[in-house]
Amino acid sequence: MAVRIRLTRMGAKKKPFYRLVAADSEAPRDGKFLDILGYYDPKADPAIIKIQEDKVRYWLEKGAGMTESVRSILKKQGFTKSPSAAN
Repeated sequence: MAVRIRLTRMGAKKKPFYRLVAADSEAPRDGKFLDILGYYDPKADPAIIKIQEDKVRYWLEKGAGMTESVRSILKKQGFTKSPSAAN
């Protein structure tokens, strides 16, 4: 089972927000997931991004991959893969 960190769509029609989740790579976009890692609301001005960095680090240490959209969001937040990037 390959785990991916990706977005799952929530909210009403024409009013989306997204959860960052750890899910099996073969599960449907809005299907079963393993853990909620945060959320992203692109409709707010400025966009709201809340991430639980400890959970994201945990899944990355376990070998989870990220989608391009999640990688972009984490990069905007200044998230680094390892807590001690200088070492």
